[in-house]
Amino acid sequence: MISRWNRFKFGALLRAKGIYTHLTLGARTAVIVDGRVLLVRHGYVAGWQMPGGGVDPGESAEQAARREVLEETGFAIDGEMRLFGFYHATAFTDRDHVALFLAGGAREVRAFTPNKEIAEIGWFDLENLPEPMAPGAMRRLAEISEGRLPSPKW
Repeated sequence: MISRWNRFKFGALLRAKGIYTHLTLGARTAVIVDGRVLLVRHGYVAGWQMPGGGVDPGESAEQAARREVLEETGFAIDGEMRLFGFYHATAFTDRDHVALFLAGGAREVRAFTPNKEIAEIGWFDLENLPEPMAPGAMRRLAEISEGRLPSPKW
């Protein structure tokens, strides 16, 4: 049995290592209903992409994915979600990771209003995606629609 003091020291060591290495975890969701995918367009970065954001302390990746869909679009995920892939994202640093979930149902719980973060949302046919698409989102949707295994890189 590990003593409370040793658990505390181990926890402090893990926190210190995390602060030093600055690992980040994000969660995105491919909400696909009847062949249409829910996408967002940010006001500060080019390209349409799947809703998502960072995983907050004390939150699971799935909880973050659900929260981000609701916050960014006004849609709540109905039912279960499935982890599709876990990716290493290297666009800004070599320490970012993204968990991508699939959701097959969503319902609007509040109307979307453009804001500083999200300029626009929309439902798009997987065979007719809007332009410009964010490259990572385009690759992930191709993996999903073509039934390919996820790449290890975002």
